[in-house]
Formats: sequence, structure tokens, C-alpha cells
Amino acid sequence: MKHRILYAFLPLGIAALIPTQTSVQAADGPDTYRQLDQLMDVFERVRSEYVEEVTDEQLLEGAINGMLASLDPHSSFLAARDVENMRTQTDGEYGGLGLSVTMEDGVVKVIAPTDDTPASKAGIKAGDYITHIDDELIYGLSLNEAVEQMRGPPGTPISLTVIRPGETKPLEISITRAVIELKPVRWEVTDNVGVIRISTFNKQTGPATREAIDAIEKKVGKPLLGYVIDLRSNPGGLLDQAIEVTDAFMDNGGEIVSQRGRAKGDVLRYFARTEDQTHGKPIIILVDEGSASASEIVAGALQDHRRALVIGARSFGKGSVQTLIPLSTDTALRLTTARYYTPSGRSVQEAGIEPDIVVPQLTDASRRDRRIVRESDLRQALRNSNVEDQSIVEDDAKANPRFEITTEELEEKGIEDYQLHYALDILGRLTGKAEVQTASAGN
Repeated sequence: MKHRILYAFLPLGIAALIPTQTSVQAADGPDTYRQLDQLMDVFERVRSEYVEEVTDEQLLEGAINGMLASLDPHSSFLAARDVENMRTQTDGEYGGLGLSVTMEDGVVKVIAPTDDTPASKAGIKAGDYITHIDDELIYGLSLNEAVEQMRGPPGTPISLTVIRPGETKPLEISITRAVIELKPVRWEVTDNVGVIRISTFNKQTGPATREAIDAIEKKVGKPLLGYVIDLRSNPGGLLDQAIEVTDAFMDNGGEIVSQRGRAKGDVLRYFARTEDQTHGKPIIILVDEGSASASEIVAGALQDHRRALVIGARSFGKGSVQTLIPLSTDTALRLTTARYYTPSGRSVQEAGIEPDIVVPQLTDASRRDRRIVRESDLRQALRNSNVEDQSIVEDDAKANPRFEITTEELEEKGIEDYQLHYALDILGRLTGKAEVQTASAGN
């Protein structure tokens, strides 16, 4: 029996592999065959009469890319170079800038820069449009071609022309490529709270998260108040790692995520298989508009089980799963084949994960006027029929009066990250209340 491999993708990220049976539907009907004949007629005309000579490979790859681009933003054809790029990113090391990008109307759009990479240090921001690489216009290139130009030997320079919403002129940003070692997890302890920053979901993320929990508990001991899991600007990645990260904070048997395909019975469910490694300590999860895919799986599962309080901004809303179907020894088809759902049955496609408490990032002044880009803004994005109130998709929550403090005022108070500060404050107040209640009960 022929098999295919299932992945959950962001534009530059992958998720876990699951073998499943392949079903093939033969095209039927005279109209289909007529249209196929027409396709071959166009192929032959272009091949013989186009102003410049083009190869059969070039034409066929273009036809395939056009077909897949008409479906959704995440289905694509992977040539040999693209398959290799995907492997290097999943393994967690490559030469380049450290960007997660997508394509919108022929323009490369930044979803998020990765922490501590040349792109983030140079000031590239989510929502930026990259129009030129080394002064050459890249409009019209495929996403994979643009990504290939941005990658290169460590130590080599590259210049990006960036259009940033809210800026009147294009920005010229010079960057030096480096070896991008995607260390997916960093941790620190602040006020007896363990802060775990997860920047991506590659092969190291699950084990590194469990190691971070052990290290924090060893360092703090009994005074540990709880954990903040920072998933902001995390573009996603491997599905099995999202499941393992969630499993670390849940008890055995709880559902983490399900994926549902085209057929009614095509449903796969994933459950926690170990005990809660944190022993029930309070958890707050930070998300923003750059938290996507695997990040939304983690946030959605822990939110549904009331295991964590989610704060920040509504997440990206990428709730589809892609299957990697090998076509030859070095090419593959990446095809959207399912949607994933949180344990309560929510599809986050378009709608994203709504925080329990909306908290803007007041310490980043550029966010106040910058247009936010999410899955629902991408051309051909899959629609979510269960989202009845489209304002949830189209509009962000209006500013709350309690968040009228300015960036300058926060700087004067020494607050560098307002959302994290807010999370730490909530944890302190929650655990303080718990101690009072326990003492009262003891009396």
C-alpha cells in the first residue's frame, strides 16, 4: 500500500509525520479531459513560440505552482532545493537571516523574525514587506526562490529593501548572514517564576522544554510560584513537538489536538501520555499575532483544559495541516489535507486563539500604528465557517482605558516588556490569593 507523510506547516515550518493511506480520485467527465487538452495546447504553444527559449521543466513546475497557489497559501511544489531547505530548518541549523515569511500577492511578507538572529537584531519586524534583495526586485519570484536568495554562506552581507506599514519611505536594512542555530527554548527565573521562552518547534523543542522545567525547579525549589510560557512570535513547526510540549504541562489522558480531513471519518486525535511535569503549578501563556500553528495547538489545548491562562493578543490563526507527498527521490508535493481542532472542538483557522485577557505590548511603540497581518489576511486562506462574528477575524479589540500608559512612562518605571510584566504580576497575585485561602482554611 502506497503511503504519504503528513505535516502541519507554516510557510517555512513543518510538523510531525504520520503515515496514512493514499486515496486517488481519477478525473472523469468530458469537461475535465477537454481542459487537460487545453493545458497541453498552451504548453506546446509556449514551448514553441515564446519570445525566449524555456525548458519543459520550467514550464511544468510553473504550471504546478500556479495550480497549488490557487488553493491556499500553504500548498506548494517542493523541488530538490526546497526539500533540502526544509530538512535543514527542521534539524535546527542553517545559514541565513532567521526569518519566517509568507507570500501575499507576489510580495514576501514577514510573519516573524526568530529571536537572537541577524534579522531580529537588524530590526526586521512582523508585517514588513521585503521588496528587493541586494537592490534587485523580487516581486514575482516564488516564496521558495525568495527564501533561497536570502539564505547563503555565513558571514556574507545582504541588503533588504523593506516596506513597513506606517513608514512613509522604504527602509534599507543591511544584514550579515550567520549560522542560524535554532535553539528553540530559553529559560530564566524572575521573582520565583519560571519563564520559558519557546521560539520555534523543531526536533529539539520537546526535550528542551522538559529540561527547562527540571532546571527551573532545581534552581528555585519549593518557593516556585509557577510558569510563564512565552510563545510570542513563534511561527510554529513540528506537530509532534507541540504535542510533547503540551504533554509536559498536562496529566495523562487529556486530549491535546485533533485533525479532521475531507472525509467524515478522517479524524486523528492526540492525547497526553505522561503526568504533569510541573505538578499543577499555575501557568500563564503569552501569545501575539505572530504565534501560529504549533504555538496555537499548545495555547489552545492548555486553555481548553483550564490548565493555563492565555494573555496577550489574538494569535495568527493558522489551523490547517499539510501532507508532504513524495513525487520522486528529491521532489515532493506539500498539500493542505486537514484542519486541526482544540480539545473543545474549536478550529483556530482564521479566528486564532483569543486570549483570556487581552494585553497589548505597550513597550513596543511601533505596534501602536502598525497594521497587523494574520492568516485571515492571506490570499486564498481557508475560511472558517464557524466564525459567525467576522469582526473577531477582521478587527482587533479596541484599546482599553487601563492600557493608556505611554511607552515613555513604562521606560521610566524600568519595564522593558509590558506583556511579560503583566503576566508576572498576575501570577504573583494569583499565588498570593491561594496562600491566603490556604491559611484561612487551616485556621
